[in-house]
Amino acid sequence: MTAPAPTDPAHAERRALLSSILDEAIAAAHPRKCLVGHLPAPTPGRLIILGAGKAGGSMAAVASRFYRQEHGVPEDRIVGLAVARHGYGEDAPGIRMVEAGHPVPDAAGIEATKEALAIAASAGPEDEVLVLLSGGGSANWIAPAGNLTLAEKQAITKALLRSGAPINEINAVRKHLSRIKGGRLAVAARNAKSILTLAISDVPHDDPSVIASGPTVPDPSTLADARAICERRGITLPDSAIALLNDPANETPKAGDPAFARAEYRIIARPIDALEAAAEAARRAGYEPVMLGSDLEGEAREVAAEHARLALEAKQAGRRVALISGGELTVTIRGEGDGGPNQEYALALALALDGAEGIAGIAADTDGTDGGRGAATDPAGGLVDATTLARARAAGLDPQAMLTDNDSTRFFATIGDLVQPGPTRTNVNDCRVILVG
Repeated sequence: MTAPAPTDPAHAERRALLSSILDEAIAAAHPRKCLVGHLPAPTPGRLIILGAGKAGGSMAAVASRFYRQEHGVPEDRIVGLAVARHGYGEDAPGIRMVEAGHPVPDAAGIEATKEALAIAASAGPEDEVLVLLSGGGSANWIAPAGNLTLAEKQAITKALLRSGAPINEINAVRKHLSRIKGGRLAVAARNAKSILTLAISDVPHDDPSVIASGPTVPDPSTLADARAICERRGITLPDSAIALLNDPANETPKAGDPAFARAEYRIIARPIDALEAAAEAARRAGYEPVMLGSDLEGEAREVAAEHARLALEAKQAGRRVALISGGELTVTIRGEGDGGPNQEYALALALALDGAEGIAGIAADTDGTDGGRGAATDPAGGLVDATTLARARAAGLDPQAMLTDNDSTRFFATIGDLVQPGPTRTNVNDCRVILVG
């Protein structure tokens, strides 16, 4: 049974506005808009293009058009490979496109990463390496170190995700179990004339060492950090991982390593860029934008409760505002349901607002998927308004019980309020907007 959508024109208008605001936020961070101005002019030497992440395909496509169509660079001067999440590939002539698993890596990612490392290692003193990075690259570029198997790496990733660990902790562990993360790609390409990394940030505070696990920058995290995270989060490690985390020779390269002497790094799109686009769209619609931060972290349901409090205060004061926030929230999974941080935030928000009139919100991941099981069709988030709880209860749902069971996907699917834009081919983290008034 699916509950009917609200028919009141005011509710419908507000919901349509929220969807359009999200669309503008996503468009602001797409490589079509943010990449071309940063691509270096072609040079006489060979150009090696390596891309990874949810925007890996779209970044490669933009770069391919730039060099081949606009500048006429011959095919024999470009070598390229890009790997993106399944369903996120895009045609990029001259650059081999591979689709691989996310958030849990798969065999396709392993083969693509082996090839990327081999291409990087082939770089000579006349070759320039262009690395195109975005969120999701940590799972797409997967090269287990030592005797660690893919199945073991998958199990560690799943355990870290279920523990509620933030992305910086997850990546600190993954970097010390990998042959490409934590600056190791730069080491592989150390004989190149130059290494330029252009990155779309999806992490709080835009830390290059965290974006896609920092394959081309010095790694500030250590083996000791990785061990401490696993212990604190209760992660059971196989012997192969324990050996890697206890081996001083397996430490990641640090600042001052010669591999970084000719390496440059630029962030070309940030979460704040998407949020500012959302703020401008809300302003045009007559709302006063109130920015709550682009790098929020914490439990999704707890952040939602705080944002509901702010929305109710604004309503009580008679303000017409748009509360806008980004970052990467987490969910500590205790139930058996399906969902993701944005859907859980939206469900908790609906419960905290308790049907308050004049307030509606949307929460979605700008990459087009929120949690899920790794399919490109997974939902990106949820939409709530004053009718959400009533429609859910009319459909036989118990909203509080479903929140407790981490079952937000079924909740929003039943009432027809899943946000499902499909693959956006970019990723600047979460976008949450609450309209008041």
